[in-house]
Amino acid sequence: MIEISADASAKVPLVSDELIEQRVRALVGRASSRQVWMLFLDDRSIQMPLVLPVADYPESPGDGHAESFAASVRDIVEAVSAAQVIFVWERYGSDSLTRSDCAWAEQLHRACATEGVAVRAQLLSHKRGVRWIAAEDYLVA
Repeated sequence: MIEISADASAKVPLVSDELIEQRVRALVGRASSRQVWMLFLDDRSIQMPLVLPVADYPESPGDGHAESFAASVRDIVEAVSAAQVIFVWERYGSDSLTRSDCAWAEQLHRACATEGVAVRAQLLSHKRGVRWIAAEDYLVA
């Protein structure tokens, strides 16, 4: 994993998908466990100095889990005055999206929208690296 200093990250706004993917590779890298990471951006798309991993999230976003998680994310976003959040789903496995990956991405995206939280991106950290999760991968009509 490549290390990046807080000073360096504060100087490079994450204004493109490519820059976000590079930053996630540098900070999270390849998966070693099952957790979701949250990175926060300010109103200039600068990564804030808070990177929050959450382990042991439920297997399914149903039964109100996604809504509860989104409400917690909203509280954090408000507390740190973040403008956007990036979710990184870390799980050891292939780079193919599973049903669970897609369900969490979709339901958390929708729950965050309901809570007024702007989701800038979602990515998957897998056993070989990091991949982008595009909205069309998980959003269904």
